[in-house]
Amino acid sequence: MDSISLIRTPIEAELEDFKNLFDSSLSSSNALLDNVVSHIRQRNGKMMRPILVLLVARLYGAVRPSTLHAAVSLELLHTASLVHDDVVDESTERRGQLSVNAIFNNKVAVLTGDYLLATSLVHAEQTHSHPIIQLVSSLGQDLADGELLQLSNVSNHSFSESVYFDVIRKKTAALFAACTKAAAFSVGVGEEEAEFARLLGEYIGICFQIKDDIFDYFDSKEIGKPTGNDMLEGKLTLPALYVLNSTKDSVMLEIALRVKEGTATPDEIACLIEFIKENGGIEHAVRTMNLYKQKAFDLLASLPDSEVCAALRAYLDYVVDREK
Repeated sequence: MDSISLIRTPIEAELEDFKNLFDSSLSSSNALLDNVVSHIRQRNGKMMRPILVLLVARLYGAVRPSTLHAAVSLELLHTASLVHDDVVDESTERRGQLSVNAIFNNKVAVLTGDYLLATSLVHAEQTHSHPIIQLVSSLGQDLADGELLQLSNVSNHSFSESVYFDVIRKKTAALFAACTKAAAFSVGVGEEEAEFARLLGEYIGICFQIKDDIFDYFDSKEIGKPTGNDMLEGKLTLPALYVLNSTKDSVMLEIALRVKEGTATPDEIACLIEFIKENGGIEHAVRTMNLYKQKAFDLLASLPDSEVCAALRAYLDYVVDREK
C-alpha cells in the first residue's frame, strides 16, 4: 500500500463527503466565476489539509457535519490566500499550472479570492461552533500578517532565522495548526486536547514549509516552479539564512542583499544557490525539518496506537519525503 492510500484508509468515506460538500460550495451561476473556479479545480491537489482535519477528528471520535464544514472553510480560506498571494507576488504559475491572474487578470483574481474567503466564512458559521468561527477568523488575520511580515522582511538587511520562523508560523504552520485544532473542536473535545492537536498541526506545518523551501534549490517541472523562484521574489529561506550566517562570506552577503532588493542577476542567484548547496544549507534545513518531525512523532507516541495514529505517522513521513 502506498503512503497516500495508507493515510486515506481510515477516512475514505468521510473524504468523499468532504469532496461533495467542497464542490457544492463552489457551484455558481456566474459564468466568469464558474470558469475561474473550474481552472482552480484543475490543480487536483492531494487535499492534504482536509485529510488532516478528518484524521484528527477521527483521532478523538467520529467525523461530524461540523468537521466537514470546518474542513471546507479552511480549504477555501487556503485557496483564497493562494489566489491573492499570486497577485501580490506577481506569479504566473502555481504548481506547474498558470495562475488565475495570469489567465484572467488581477481584478478577477482578487475578486475570486474575495468570493472564496466569503464562502469560507459561510461554512465556518455552519459549524455552529463559536471556537471554530473564531479560529477561522484569526487564521485569516495570521495569513495576512505573515504575508506582510514577509514583505517587510525583504527590505530588512539582516538575515534572521527567527524572523523566518515567525513568517512560517503565521503562514503555513498557522494553517495546519488551525486544521488540527478545528478538527478537535468539531468533535467536542476540551481545551487541553485541542491545544495538543494545535501543536501537532504546527509541527507538521513547519515541516511542510521547510520541505517546500528546499524544493526551491532544485529545478523540477513536477514541483511547478524554477530553481531560485523565492530569490527572484526577494525571499531568503532557511538554507540561505543558515549559510549566510555561518560563513559570513562578504561576496555572498552582498549578493544576498541584492536578492532582497530585487536587483540580483540570474547568474548571481545561480551562484548563491550553488554556494548554499556547497556549504551545508540543504543539510541544515533537512536536520531542522526532521527535528520538528520528531516532535510531532513524540506527540503521537503519547497516544494509544491505532489505525488513525498510523495514518498520521504516514502523513508526516509523506510531508517530509514527498518529491513535489
